[in-house]
Amino acid sequence: MKCFMKAKTVLCCVVLGTAAFAQNVHLKPPNSTPSFFDNGLTLTSSGFLAGLGNGDILVELFASAQATAVCTNPAGATQPPGQNPAPATVAGQEPIPSSEIKNGTTSFSVTTRPPTSPIAGAPDCPNPNWTETITDLKFTLALAEVEQPVGTEVFAACFALSGPSGTTGKVTATSVDLSQCAALEDTP
Repeated sequence: MKCFMKAKTVLCCVVLGTAAFAQNVHLKPPNSTPSFFDNGLTLTSSGFLAGLGNGDILVELFASAQATAVCTNPAGATQPPGQNPAPATVAGQEPIPSSEIKNGTTSFSVTTRPPTSPIAGAPDCPNPNWTETITDLKFTLALAEVEQPVGTEVFAACFALSGPSGTTGKVTATSVDLSQCAALEDTP
């Protein structure tokens, strides 16, 4: 009987001693939508997460936008706007150590990297000898993902964005079906 009690005690300690993993990760009310800010060539998203476990997390932000570009001829004298600015996709991530998670909650602020510019081959300029430079992004869609532990996705949300074009500032976000952001997940 003594051996049985020791076994139960050890089993109990093993079960209770394991790290708590995320159960129901969500954006902390009352702000169920993170804030978004257009920085010109990057997008920043900030908010609060709840329902986290005790491990490190990774917050990822993927965004699509319409690019505004200028074309510069080899002499550098002419800069007509790009004829057909193409959509651009950008991404960024913020690792958050477990020490910053308190009672299952933490804040986050993640900014995307800017797009590659100038664009190789200048596809929207009169010929490939010109230089095509992206000067602004008008963000249209954002995907926020959280991994805990890193490598295991525990939260994802998709947002339609509208806001300033040709300038920087706060962007209005509306939650939309996750399927609308499916293509963004392949962004490097």
